[in-house]
Amino acid sequence: MVQPHSWFRALSAGRRHSVITLFGGHAPLPKYLNSLTHCGDIRATTLGSLFSSCGRAPLVSLLSILQLNNGFCTLATATLPGRRNDENCDLRKFHVDSTDIIASTNGTKAVDFTEIDVKLLPTVIIVGRPNVGKSALFNRFIRRREALVCNTPDDHVTRDIREGIAKLGDLRFRVLDSAGLETAATSGSILDRTAEMTANVLARSQIAIFLIDVRDGLQPLDLEVGKWLRRHATEIKTIVAMNKSESLDDGAGLLTASVGEAHELGFGDAIAISAETGLGMAELYDALRPLLESFMLQVLNEKVNQDDGVSSDVEESKLPLQLAIVGRPNVGKSTLLNALLQEDRVLVGPEAGLTRDSVRVQFQFGGRTIYLVDTAGWLQRTKQEKGAASLSIMQSRKSLLRAHVVALVLDAEEIAKSRSSMTHAEVVIARRAVEEGRGLVVIVNKMDLLRGRRNSKTYEDVIKAVPEEIQTAIPQVTGVPVVFISAVEGRGRLAVMHQVINTYEKWCLRLPTARLNRWLRKVMSRHSWKDQAAKPKIKYFTQVKARPPTFVAFVSKKTELSDTELRFLTRSLKEDFDIGGIPIRIMQRFIPTKAAGSSNTSNSSRQSTGRKGERVSSDKRSIVA
Repeated sequence: MVQPHSWFRALSAGRRHSVITLFGGHAPLPKYLNSLTHCGDIRATTLGSLFSSCGRAPLVSLLSILQLNNGFCTLATATLPGRRNDENCDLRKFHVDSTDIIASTNGTKAVDFTEIDVKLLPTVIIVGRPNVGKSALFNRFIRRREALVCNTPDDHVTRDIREGIAKLGDLRFRVLDSAGLETAATSGSILDRTAEMTANVLARSQIAIFLIDVRDGLQPLDLEVGKWLRRHATEIKTIVAMNKSESLDDGAGLLTASVGEAHELGFGDAIAISAETGLGMAELYDALRPLLESFMLQVLNEKVNQDDGVSSDVEESKLPLQLAIVGRPNVGKSTLLNALLQEDRVLVGPEAGLTRDSVRVQFQFGGRTIYLVDTAGWLQRTKQEKGAASLSIMQSRKSLLRAHVVALVLDAEEIAKSRSSMTHAEVVIARRAVEEGRGLVVIVNKMDLLRGRRNSKTYEDVIKAVPEEIQTAIPQVTGVPVVFISAVEGRGRLAVMHQVINTYEKWCLRLPTARLNRWLRKVMSRHSWKDQAAKPKIKYFTQVKARPPTFVAFVSKKTELSDTELRFLTRSLKEDFDIGGIPIRIMQRFIPTKAAGSSNTSNSSRQSTGRKGERVSSDKRSIVA
């Protein structure tokens, strides 16, 4: 017989409401409705009638007390007056409507992670051997497909440390996706360098999720990774998670056997999960919450003690800046990112195409939050490109679209050898950035290779020729800033950031309409037109948006600005307001003839017609562009 004393899970992680079905009991259940209110902050509603039969016995309803713990609700037995146990009762014959009882949880929590500053959140790192699903679990945590996921057992897709903010129910924490660990990697190889980088990041983490592949079973490499973790993470709490558990048939006992096998790792009970389907996230929530809460309580207490008696006025933070570093493979993009951060954040080396994931890093410069994105080498996507290479190309293009300012990195040594500043691929990148309306900064890297007596003339020729050739290759934008640096030596780091911020401020520039119209009159008067009829009939000029600056010229219906006149206005704007290096868009809208000729009417009709013309000209739906 099914015992009515079993415990049932009623709420999944992070859910506020759940439907609970109650069985059993002799006495009428509505009589004991008030007893539900004594179980924490629980509200029971819509208690329907529970009538069924168990042989000849009347309705047996067992009132269960709802108990809440860490966002979950469980059922426990409560003794009721007049209750009797009927051993011949089969509870499977009972039927209760799913809407009979709805419990909503409002239980108090030790820490509300949603209200905590991102900088104070604990860090959880995902580690394991290659191809066990670390990137898939990372994407599950951050609820976006940012990390590249590709089933390539012979090739390691992830090479850099990716960072994101995880959302697991009401939990919030910083999560790190690491490269696959191979303890037998040769010294100096890519795998050896990724393991060293993972060890450095592991030292700054509080919790580690050790991921294994339950379908392959416990492999010798898993045991080696476990020893590596015990050696490098002595003070870090480790949780073992068995990924890809959705394929196991628990009825045959395979899952139980796998949990017992995972005990050999020495980190306690393993949790069966599936990063692909979301299986086991509630159990992972249960394991993570007490660890995260204990850490946050300690951090918050330390912060309160430090803030006692100290009052400081915090300035309002500026808008964050998105900077994408793009370029051909092996021009020094990752080295530049490490130089800007002044730490070994991403993997660098002489190998071309080393970076695959677009790594996004946050740091502060001049009181402003800046998000740096290191992209993979920009290549033309072909039909032969498949797998991780094709995904890297697509991710690099998406990063360019999300950026505010694009830093195009060139190789000074290649420029000196080829006698050309930009290749076809680099011209494509620059034009794509301009067409998308992004700010553009050109960075010429590896200038240290052109120093010396033999290369002194070449050094000067490169500095002189690059800006001129860039202007020829990208005629749409004038005054593109060019910075000459050496990322390996750290030279030019501050110059790059100052130029990027300057370009971003120009990109966000807004000019008042009165100032623009005064400028327009001066520009039209100082230009020598062939005759008065050739002069553009621009009624007024205004800016409609920024990022990038977009202007509208209102002209009479019979007049249309030519491409030459539009280029003249664009060049004059950049010169007079010092907004070179960013794309500027000028649109033209036509004012209806009646509104344009309203000045020739009488005084009474002039006022009414003038108001009508003003309203029509400011209404975009009524103007034909």
